[in-house]
Amino acid sequence: MSGELPLDLIRRYYAGCNAADRAAMQATFCDDVVHYFTHHAPVCGAAALAEHWARMQPRIGGHWTVDHGIVQGEEAVIEWTLRWSPPGGAPELMRGAEWYRLRDGRIGEIRAYYLNRHAPYERRHFELDGFDYAGRGYPVLSE
Repeated sequence: MSGELPLDLIRRYYAGCNAADRAAMQATFCDDVVHYFTHHAPVCGAAALAEHWARMQPRIGGHWTVDHGIVQGEEAVIEWTLRWSPPGGAPELMRGAEWYRLRDGRIGEIRAYYLNRHAPYERRHFELDGFDYAGRGYPVLSE
């Protein structure tokens, strides 16, 4: 989809998530897409990421919206809202932010930042799991 605006691409990805439509999601990804999370290992590859969200959707009955976004070159940052129902609970809203790296008109990387008050977080820090902070030039503590 050359010429597609980055925020439209991201909204199309979320439409695929909302519909649990693997093909629609995969069409927005680079083959080697990586989705980083703060609370579990990254999901790597277009097919694996589409499968991840397609399997998640029936469990949560979620609907995501892209509330705000900023694009600069091949990167975009968005804020989103998820309307969902936790197991045995009433519908509620969860909000988060994601940083996208785009390549050739598709999503190459997603870095997700959010907290789910229903999730049992075992880690005490909320860095992206598996993200190469040092390799990307971020400050790290020497070991």
